[in-house]
Amino acid sequence: MFTNYLKIALRNLRKYKAYAFINIFGLAIGMAATILMLLFVQNELSYDKYHEKSDRIYRASREWVDDKGVTALHLGHLAPPFSPLLKNDFEGIIEESGRITEARGTLVEANDKKFEEEDFFFGENQIFSIFSWEFVAGDPAQALNSPNGIVITESAAQRYFDRTDVMGEEMIFNNYGMSFPFKVTGVVKDIPGNSHFSWEFMASFRAVEEAFGREQMMQNWGSNNYSTYILMEEGKDISVLESGIPDFFDRHLGTSNDGEPASTYNRLHFWPLTDVHLYSHLDSEIEANGDIAYVYLYGIIAMFTLIIACINFMNLSTAQSSQRSREVGMRKVMGAMKGGLVRQFLTESVVFALLGLIFSFVIIFLVLPYFNEFFQRQITIDFTQNSFLWLLLFGIVLFAGILAGLYPAFYLTKFQPASILKGGGQSPSVKLSIRSALVVFQFFISIVLIIGVGMVRDQLDYVRSKNLGFDKDHIIVLPSTDEIYERFGDVQQQFLQQPGINSVSLSSRVPSGRLLDSQGGEVEMDGEMKVLDVRVADIHVDFDYMKTYKVPFAAGRDFDPLLASDSSESFILNEAAVAAIGWNSPQESIGKQFNYGGRKGQVIGVVKDFHFESLHQSIAPIVFVITQGRANLVSIKYDPDQKDEVVAYLKEQWSYFRPGFPFDYREISSQFNSQYENEERLANLVTSFSVLAVLIAAMGLFGLATFVAERRTKELGIRKVMGASIWQLLILLGRNFTFLVIIALIIAIPVAYFGLDMWLDSFAYRMTIGIWPFVVGGVLALIISWITISYQTVRAARTNPVDSLRSE
Repeated sequence: MFTNYLKIALRNLRKYKAYAFINIFGLAIGMAATILMLLFVQNELSYDKYHEKSDRIYRASREWVDDKGVTALHLGHLAPPFSPLLKNDFEGIIEESGRITEARGTLVEANDKKFEEEDFFFGENQIFSIFSWEFVAGDPAQALNSPNGIVITESAAQRYFDRTDVMGEEMIFNNYGMSFPFKVTGVVKDIPGNSHFSWEFMASFRAVEEAFGREQMMQNWGSNNYSTYILMEEGKDISVLESGIPDFFDRHLGTSNDGEPASTYNRLHFWPLTDVHLYSHLDSEIEANGDIAYVYLYGIIAMFTLIIACINFMNLSTAQSSQRSREVGMRKVMGAMKGGLVRQFLTESVVFALLGLIFSFVIIFLVLPYFNEFFQRQITIDFTQNSFLWLLLFGIVLFAGILAGLYPAFYLTKFQPASILKGGGQSPSVKLSIRSALVVFQFFISIVLIIGVGMVRDQLDYVRSKNLGFDKDHIIVLPSTDEIYERFGDVQQQFLQQPGINSVSLSSRVPSGRLLDSQGGEVEMDGEMKVLDVRVADIHVDFDYMKTYKVPFAAGRDFDPLLASDSSESFILNEAAVAAIGWNSPQESIGKQFNYGGRKGQVIGVVKDFHFESLHQSIAPIVFVITQGRANLVSIKYDPDQKDEVVAYLKEQWSYFRPGFPFDYREISSQFNSQYENEERLANLVTSFSVLAVLIAAMGLFGLATFVAERRTKELGIRKVMGASIWQLLILLGRNFTFLVIIALIIAIPVAYFGLDMWLDSFAYRMTIGIWPFVVGGVLALIISWITISYQTVRAARTNPVDSLRSE
């Protein structure tokens, strides 16, 4: 019986080639988009699950709160004492703990080769007991026990030695003004792409302890630069550990300057390893993470695209009903039962779905390289390793085949044989309600996507064009060196003699970065000194920082190199700091006593608030101090007409200051734009899916227009005989479709509004949702619908009335 159904399906496929092509093409597009996006979703959900003990691994984070319990700072890194003390204090609960710290921008020398490496880390040997990276050489239990041990990946071994059997080979580390040798004590396979951080070099943490002093590190609770991971004992719940953290803080950190227990202002949180990539978006992360919200969004868009393709199939199938109705009537007269006819039509739709799947893989293999580049992922089509892929393909074919074929099957089998054979038409009881609802749904999705594209791009334009409160243009930032810092005055004067260089400044941080540095202090309030009870981020600068970035002042003055006290006793705040401290105005704060980070002095100036960080963050309180050693970035303001000459000059100079390091500069304006890469990716993705959704919806509308034109052939012929013009006939048939699009628009507007409002809440500074994106979305949908139906309507209207009436 199934063989017979299959033969009929293939026969109809050959008979109605145009119809088959449109159906298969529409399904192929929807399937390809769905498969790619669901593979992306699978990849995002798989992060770090390859570790054997992933269900027991947690990453710790540290949060500071103010006296109202509001988060002031939340870092994905801890200070160095936490890991060993946690392991010691919670024995029997924590099986193992380990620290790693990044050393990005490290120059590595080996085998007469030099490369600047971004994936260089120092780690404790315990991390190999926590994580499950696969060793191909060396003993994971001993690899980092010696201060000069280093574990590298196979790719790193190939890059430096052109082979992977490199045990015992020497590699030289150069960074932070230090240089010392390591010996390869282990080689691991390349870190899988679905890891929340990747590394190529893991050097012994004991080298860090020897450089900074182990005892000094154990007393340093302020240097929060160490990612800390714990492995819980089997059967132990993380809540047991969390309940003991307040006592842990009070035991080791005591009380603050105002007598409050440390646990009042400090929190520790423990993130399941498999949650870090999608749920952790803290003020510091090892690498930029994904976002579960975008995973949901991408998955929903993909599924809607497939549903739209299935709706398209339904509409085209029912539009073809007049051509299939006589077949159904004959089969019923010959004794065919309704169940058999339903199975036949479902078989046909599944065949279409299978063919659509085949063509979808052609599309997938063509676009997969661009898809991976777009998402910066390494997604592959691997039928041998990915059992989910088989389930996905089976599910999509079943879903598309049954969903797309179910309604046409029951619709066609409802025809009465006598009516069909007598008139060759359809049952007079057939109504358009279901098909109309499907078209409304298609255009509802299309309009939501079109509006979404407009709003996302408008917000991107808003954040990129917003006045940030300082001059971000034409500023190059380069890493400093000890040599530059030690004789910065001479270097600055030398650079300023180069034509095209207008200003040179030295600082610890530059705009577009995160404000992660802060210390405690005291402020003068009502003639008395009180503890600074708000977080004020600090930036160490030189005397030309404000001039280089053209930061305007609200009160007071800039740092003056002719005043010795400005180097150690003067502070400049921003307006947000003045407000957070509680002074009434910037003018009132001038001359107030201000002690911060061990310095005692007074406020000499207040700059107007400016956006140091991205517009995702609110403007934070900031204090500027003249640097006394903590400055590693050089900002250079240049004349745009002489950029090439300036860059060439700086490249030459940096070859002397940083020999062996590649010349790598960044521009502040580009850095700000790069902060919105996720939003740019979202805009491009929604644009692509909007085009697909509109294309498929238009095909479905074309099918419905064909159906309506078929049913009203006699009416059109009579109207034409009575003198109706083609334009009048077009309006007659088009008004119903226009009504459907308007209904879709009415439904889409509130859905799009609330969805976009929620997305815009991720920005501290956002545009107001205006009316124009909705107007444009509605007009575009109407234009597309009219263009789609015009061809079929005009074709039917231009048919000779004699032929139309004879056909009826």
